[in-house]
Amino acid sequence: MPPAPSVNSRAIYLRLLAYVRPYRKAFIFAMLGMALTATTEPMFPAVMKLLLDSGFGARNGSDLHLIPLALIGIFAVRGFLTYFTSYTMAWVSNHVVLDLRRQLFDRLLSLPTRYYDDQSTGKLIAKVVYDVNNVTSAATNVLTALVRDSLTILCLLAYLLYLNWQLTLIALAVGPVIIIVVKLFGKRLRAASRRGLSAMGLISHILEETIGAHKVVKIFGGQRYEAQRFEDVGKEFRRAAMRESMAASATVPLTQIATATALAIVIYVAMMQSQSASDQTTVGAFVSFITAMLLLLSPVKRLTEVNAPLQRGLAAAESVFDLLDQPPEEDHGVLLLPRARGNIRFDRVSFSYADAPRSALHEVMLEVQAGQTVALVGPSGGGKTTLIALLPRFYRPDSGSILIDGHDIGTLTLESLRANIALVSQDVVLFNDTVTANIAYGSSTGAGESAIIAAARAAHAWEFICRMPQGLQTVVGENGVKLSGGQRQRLAIARAFLKNAPILILDEATSALDSESERQIQSALETLIQGRTTLVIAHRLSTVEHADCIVVLDQGRIAETGRHSELLARNGIYSHLYRLQFEPTALDGPPAVI
Repeated sequence: MPPAPSVNSRAIYLRLLAYVRPYRKAFIFAMLGMALTATTEPMFPAVMKLLLDSGFGARNGSDLHLIPLALIGIFAVRGFLTYFTSYTMAWVSNHVVLDLRRQLFDRLLSLPTRYYDDQSTGKLIAKVVYDVNNVTSAATNVLTALVRDSLTILCLLAYLLYLNWQLTLIALAVGPVIIIVVKLFGKRLRAASRRGLSAMGLISHILEETIGAHKVVKIFGGQRYEAQRFEDVGKEFRRAAMRESMAASATVPLTQIATATALAIVIYVAMMQSQSASDQTTVGAFVSFITAMLLLLSPVKRLTEVNAPLQRGLAAAESVFDLLDQPPEEDHGVLLLPRARGNIRFDRVSFSYADAPRSALHEVMLEVQAGQTVALVGPSGGGKTTLIALLPRFYRPDSGSILIDGHDIGTLTLESLRANIALVSQDVVLFNDTVTANIAYGSSTGAGESAIIAAARAAHAWEFICRMPQGLQTVVGENGVKLSGGQRQRLAIARAFLKNAPILILDEATSALDSESERQIQSALETLIQGRTTLVIAHRLSTVEHADCIVVLDQGRIAETGRHSELLARNGIYSHLYRLQFEPTALDGPPAVI
């Protein structure tokens, strides 16, 4: 049998079993079925004893036909019970898988942005897809083997004690040897399982990166580099699997040798007993005893083999529970009702990323009136994106506060805060779903078709949607791969139109588009910002010339604020950036001929 788990292992396993609790009725029925199956195990050697002691010696026995009928009955009952318990445990196991994956996915949806900054997407996927299967194997399949085989062993031992207690005690001497062998290899199995799970996470990570960036890999000739990365981590997984296999494989033959040694001693002692004049052991009893001992080998073998999936499952459980135990985003406070007006104030806001050499923002003071359009410009790394990310509370400021209509956003529930904010960014995110589902996404799900069409028209997207094979029901592909950049951007704008939030964030919404697409999208954006408080991040300064206020951020501080003409007249950072974009010949000489 497997060794008694450590306190930590026991705690992990008890936590695993908690996921079985909602299905305890089915689980109990399965356990009862296993118990009944175990009680039928000694019946076969008992029938053999009856057959040898009376069946072959009786010439005119009228009830000999009952023995073969009994054999058929025993195996029919065992077959039904085995089917019932296997099906029931599979039902419980699949429900546990579903529950665990649901909890993991719910936790992924609620984790703070900082957690994702430090994690590999592939490893997170591996936890949900790969680790959960190993966990549920430990929670159900391993438990099935432990219960069924342990009960089988107990029933057979009870029968053996009934037949010949002296021989049975000799057979039991092998128990401590088996326990020592399993315990010695248990730690190695757990360590190898941890390494294997870690390597599988890296495999998922490399796959996710390579598939997502396949164009970059091809154009820059990165196939050999990626193949080598995959080869290295594949070898690491193979080494971990071999270490696990080595430990698991060594357990079985060692326990079988110990069992065979005990069996040989039992046979020898039984033969010595049979030569004694006082021994009353019959041939049937001896054959029945040996048959029962041989029947012990299979459950003992299975119990020794169960240690490998058990340790693998416990290692996977550590990984899964590590994710489940991550604290979600802080979400407490009051509701921002009924709808924000859109006044925003950043009051001495400072923020730093983990391990960053300097603060991303330092003592930022900024006030935006409801309905204003404020542009955030400046050199890369100035803090524009960070400032925007603080508004929906993707991050919390290290110091200072952000207020909407006088309410500190830290005192608002996330749902009510984010319900008042819409986002259109350069990196458009579309889902592998229909046009309708991508426009009416999230809180807008269930919007009527007329509202969706109105949003598409306002975003200048209805024209190309009409030309699609299924119109609004056309599937756009993973991240909108079937659409052009301008079309993806217009669907994102339509999504913002449909949400109709009072605060709008535009993060480089037109920077990667051609002139024609930019003109259409700029027209859609001008309509979208009407009546909304809008924060615009822009490197292309021509798109923000008409903003109510332009804020220049440099090294996490506000360097300049004002309207376009005012900032040009100051001849500061904004003026320099503007000349770099619109007066290249004055700064860099004649333009190159392309």
